Amino acid sequence: MDEKTLHILEYPKILERLAGYAAFSASAQMARNLRPTRRLEEAQRLQKITSEARLLLSLNSEIGVGGASDIRPLVERAARHGVLEPAELLAIKDTLISARTIARSLERKESTFPLLAEIAAPLVPPPGLIETISRVVSERGEILDSASETLARLRREVKVAFERLMTRLEHMVNDPRIAPMLQDSLITQRNGRYVIPLRAEFKGQVRSIIHDQSSSGATLFVEPLAVVDLNNEWHELQLRVRDEERRILAELSDQVGAHFEALAALTEALARFDFALACAKYAEDLRASEPVLVRYRHPARPDHPGSTIRLIQARHPLLDPQTVVPIDVDLDEDTFCVVITGPNTGGKTVTLKTVGLLALMAQSGLHIPARSGSELSVFENVFADIGDEQSIEQSLSTFSGHIKNISRILRRANTHTLVLFDELGAGTDPQEGAALARAILAHMVEKRIPCLIATHYPELKIFAHNTPGVINASMEFDLNTLRPTYHLTLGLPGRSNALAIASRLGLDPVIIEKARAEISPEELRAENLLNEIHRQRDAARRARERAEKEQREVERLRAELAARLEKIEEERQRLLEKVREEAEQEAEALRREVEEVRRQLMRARQPLEALQPLREKSEALVENARTALVSTPAAGETTLPPQHPFRAGDKVRVRSLGMQGVITALGEEDAEVQVGNLRVRARLSDLQKPGQKDAAEPAAPVKAAARGRTTLKTAAPAEVSVYYPSPGMEIDLRGQLAEDALDALERYLEAAVLAGLPFVRIIHGKGTGKLRQVIRQALDASPHVKSHSPGEDREGGEGVTIARLKVD
Repeated sequence: MDEKTLHILEYPKILERLAGYAAFSASAQMARNLRPTRRLEEAQRLQKITSEARLLLSLNSEIGVGGASDIRPLVERAARHGVLEPAELLAIKDTLISARTIARSLERKESTFPLLAEIAAPLVPPPGLIETISRVVSERGEILDSASETLARLRREVKVAFERLMTRLEHMVNDPRIAPMLQDSLITQRNGRYVIPLRAEFKGQVRSIIHDQSSSGATLFVEPLAVVDLNNEWHELQLRVRDEERRILAELSDQVGAHFEALAALTEALARFDFALACAKYAEDLRASEPVLVRYRHPARPDHPGSTIRLIQARHPLLDPQTVVPIDVDLDEDTFCVVITGPNTGGKTVTLKTVGLLALMAQSGLHIPARSGSELSVFENVFADIGDEQSIEQSLSTFSGHIKNISRILRRANTHTLVLFDELGAGTDPQEGAALARAILAHMVEKRIPCLIATHYPELKIFAHNTPGVINASMEFDLNTLRPTYHLTLGLPGRSNALAIASRLGLDPVIIEKARAEISPEELRAENLLNEIHRQRDAARRARERAEKEQREVERLRAELAARLEKIEEERQRLLEKVREEAEQEAEALRREVEEVRRQLMRARQPLEALQPLREKSEALVENARTALVSTPAAGETTLPPQHPFRAGDKVRVRSLGMQGVITALGEEDAEVQVGNLRVRARLSDLQKPGQKDAAEPAAPVKAAARGRTTLKTAAPAEVSVYYPSPGMEIDLRGQLAEDALDALERYLEAAVLAGLPFVRIIHGKGTGKLRQVIRQALDASPHVKSHSPGEDREGGEGVTIARLKVD
């Protein structure tokens, strides 16, 4: 990729922000070294890695490289027989443990995360190395006694020698003959030897070796000859311990160095894995989505290069996401060149940088801040001439600097490159600049070079209007506030607002009229027509927004009404069931009373024949009650005849609908009928064969509408159940703007309630938490939601919300 263009488009700033999400130096450096790829397959693979990492983080937010570090310099030193310090060995151990944890987390998940599993393949540590380091080095970076039997024995001997030395010195310090000659009753150390503080005036009275004296000279630090051998023994043992520790570290370092290639590959894999997580975290914070990267197509017209640029609700990644205005750059199959006009500070330069930067990010495997479904071709190179190219050192003016850069770009540009020119032809005489800009644009159209050009020249507007493959675009300007709106409109050139702005700013109307008289009538008519087109388009857009809002409200009310009707029907069925249960309980109680009377008569030795009529009467009452509860329909309903003449595939007429259809499934009491594009369920008594006269009896009743359908009341005493398809148990709202996500969530909840789903899973990701907060506030206010809670760890944790719906 063109390095000059990368800096013009501020690509290094993107990489620096990405590096901020890396957990250790190797992955951070990998982020800073990232460059866009020119190969479609590689770009698609990098995009899928980022998508897998985002999914992994949504399911397990705690996964990461933990305490890993870049151990390659340490392993390389060990491979050259250098001796590693305990702290360095501990860093290697922590890195290996982190790698092992990640490898285990991805075990048996290769089908879900195939590319991450491929990256994690080298993360399995060399067998036994973690355990070996753990046996030698403690968590505090100290060499353990368990490192070797010799070390443990020597340390025991050092301890014994030290205790003997201290015992002898303490005896001397407390000796009544020596104590008065000491400055203090303490034992201290000088030059690695243990000594006692002798007052200077008693020099020579205690046989000893002088090691030091105080700054005043009043105290001599002496080693009594009686403890010299003990000091020597203790010091010698310490040296032997040091040598043994050194030998152990050297041996362990050699073991580490023997695995140089495996450990280097492991560190590289850790860096790649952490880099993938960094890309995912950055995408979450950007509210980005995976772009669709496509091949250059075979265009219908020979003068089109076959490139694709379709960016929906695209945002510049370096601008504040709360204030940046999204733009749509959606070029049809016949367009590959855009000429953008509009006021200064209206957003033309930002638009060019947004398109270029998002193309670079997409080819680097980074998700882009645009709506899902955005499409881009993979370009061999991206060239940009944006900003001031003035150079004092090279004695170049602004115009000369631009022309030099444009010349360099045109020599390298082709049908598989993207070119971005800002203020083409500016910085010189307007007439000559316009001619030059038109010639450059004509050259790129002739060479079929995909490009976006920002300009003020009206000549380029006319060229774009008359040239196939080129389209005008404009940055909108609000004349009421005298501020740009930063909205990009494709298909319309920008308006010249100079006179209107001057008028609103209070310039003398006489001067404005004189200026207007200087403009040719044709240009004034074209400008007035353009103003009228913009006004009509704005009015149409506002009308469409109102219509869409009203349509959403109608759909919401319809779904709410259907849900209420279903709830009423279910409540009726519950009441009937409750009455049936109470009747059966009363009948059972009556039977128990009869049996009790019978037992009492037997105990009284009375003839049971007197009880037989009462028993028969009670059994008849019970049977009649059960028959009535089972067969008695609701008001306006009758029972089905025992036999029916219908079979699957028969053509029938649904009397309550007055329409014909075909039976697709038969039940004992009802049938499923395909009526046109509508699938309905009706009682068998509501069906008749074509040509058959209506039966005298009313249609049979239907049971309560099952979940997933709603019952439509008709003029006839029958009911028809219309089934609603399930929208699925989960919805993914990640990467969407809050307003779009809430609209999608509202439609999804309505469909889920109609389908009778008891609960749903809403995926919103973690990111900054703003989308999660908005969604949960909407769930609190939703009439369809009974309650909601964060998902369990295995469900996605704080990245998802489980909503329980009101479908009792």
